[in-house]
Amino acid sequence: MRWSRPPSQTAAKWARMMGHHPTIINENREGTIMKKITTLGIDLAKSIFHLVGCDEKGKEVFRKVTGRSELKKSVMGLPPCLIGMEACGSASYWAREFQKMGHDVKLIPPQYVKPFVKTNKNDFNDALGICEAVVRPNMTFASVKTEQEQDIQSLHRIRRQVLQFRTAIINQIRGLLAEYGIVLGPSPKKVRMALGQHLAPESPLSPLAKSNFILLLNQLTEIEVHLATCDERIKDMAQSHPVCKRLMRVPGIGVLTATALLASIGDPTRFRNGRQFAAWLGLVPRQHSSGGKNNLLGISKRGDAYLRTLLIHGGRAVAMRAPLKEDRRSRWVQELVSRRGMNIACVAVANKNARILWTMLAKGEEYRHSSKAS
Repeated sequence: MRWSRPPSQTAAKWARMMGHHPTIINENREGTIMKKITTLGIDLAKSIFHLVGCDEKGKEVFRKVTGRSELKKSVMGLPPCLIGMEACGSASYWAREFQKMGHDVKLIPPQYVKPFVKTNKNDFNDALGICEAVVRPNMTFASVKTEQEQDIQSLHRIRRQVLQFRTAIINQIRGLLAEYGIVLGPSPKKVRMALGQHLAPESPLSPLAKSNFILLLNQLTEIEVHLATCDERIKDMAQSHPVCKRLMRVPGIGVLTATALLASIGDPTRFRNGRQFAAWLGLVPRQHSSGGKNNLLGISKRGDAYLRTLLIHGGRAVAMRAPLKEDRRSRWVQELVSRRGMNIACVAVANKNARILWTMLAKGEEYRHSSKAS
């Protein structure tokens, strides 16, 4: 007798009527497949996550879409495996959570995943590309930040945004005053002092204009209070952290650079040497070489622009004070300034400092001051 499924009944009801249990069968099959997974690629998002798993031969055996609340449960059911994710927002958080489950987690910069994404771009293809990229032996990975490192980095980002707000308000004050024939310099201190003078009773500005500038002055004062709070917290961190105290012994390295470096570098041993660390910061020349002919260009400006800026500003401070000293390092800086100019010398000092800092972090060495001139 041939049975046919009535169109009014769903597949699950028809299976139960025939004595089958498709839910149990699917769960058993999924459990068997999940045991084969050795590599898992996860395409991160805010709410919907796409997972692709591969076996030891690199063949895709598993794919799944899950929500944010179910992601931990989905990964917890896997045997210990290698998990790859793009280094993006919330990646370090998920990496720490998966490491607690016994998985090996690696973060890949998104630009290194793109060559492994085949055909059209979609979430599953992105996850599959991550799964293939994470097993490459020469792949460059990003470090998984600890909660302490994220705390320090968050404070630096807040401070940078506060600086941007202050610059915006100062520019607005200067622009509006220029409409009244009053031209001020860009210095925050000078703007505050000059604005106070123009708000005096004998100022020719109208009462409405004065009230408008009082609002801007109050905003500037409040922002500077926030900036001072951020600076004080960063200073306390640097003075209480033993690694930061060692790094600040290097000329040109202050509390901002030391704490930002500690939050950004993660594990310093992932760099082979100091030059690779300087290249990661974008402080080495770009190359456009072909046919055995090496052609070096300007600095690459890759990596963390904020950290690179701090190092170059520190190098500028060293170069400006070099004429007042007679040690070997200062003589080298003076010669470089006279031969190549101030800006190139500042980048060169930043490059040298980056290599010194890597040695101190990776090998635990102390900074050795240059010997005095005889």
